Amino acid sequence: MSKICEELHRVFNSLPKQKFPFDEKKIPKNGIYILFEKGEKGHGFDRIVRIGTHTGDNNLRSRLKQHFLVKNKDRSIFRKNIGRVILNKNKDPYLEKWELCLTSKEAREKYLHIVDLEKQKQLEEEISSYIQKNFQFVVLPIENKDKRLGIESKIISAVSLCKECGPSNRWFGKFSPKDKIRESGLWLVNELGKVALSEKELEEVKRFIK
Repeated sequence: MSKICEELHRVFNSLPKQKFPFDEKKIPKNGIYILFEKGEKGHGFDRIVRIGTHTGDNNLRSRLKQHFLVKNKDRSIFRKNIGRVILNKNKDPYLEKWELCLTSKEAREKYLHIVDLEKQKQLEEEISSYIQKNFQFVVLPIENKDKRLGIESKIISAVSLCKECGPSNRWFGKFSPKDKIRESGLWLVNELGKVALSEKELEEVKRFIK
């Protein structure tokens, strides 16, 4: 698996990286995004720290905006995980309330009175600042939904199963309350350690690169 992971790092690092503020016109409407984090290295390259995609048609640009720009952790599990780290690192008991999802009307009616909206606003600002300053990304354009979801899962598994790359001792995710994030070195808890990308599928991934 380390050979496939190394090749994924080589291939994705060869693509033009984008960072905030990014030009959405340079981002395809459908595809998989690969995130790199400042200071993290793997196989001699910038280390892959998150792989993600989208389910709705033509929603890749809006998905990336939800991570980098939209100050709402209930629309981005990535943002929620960064917030968890900030709170956990500071031993802040507000972490318990940060877990509450306020997306539905029922949830807002049930929990809004116990949530510190000003604190959450400040935390969302801190999350945006961290993400915008520390992450770059590349995109693998894939139009078909089922294809991109399948490849996303297998890339995640391939990277998570590799024994030759992992988080540095200084990695921010080391403060996550989520075991899977700390141990995998990825800002992910799903699709870890499942069916990995095969060599044949790796060649298919390369063909998607334009």
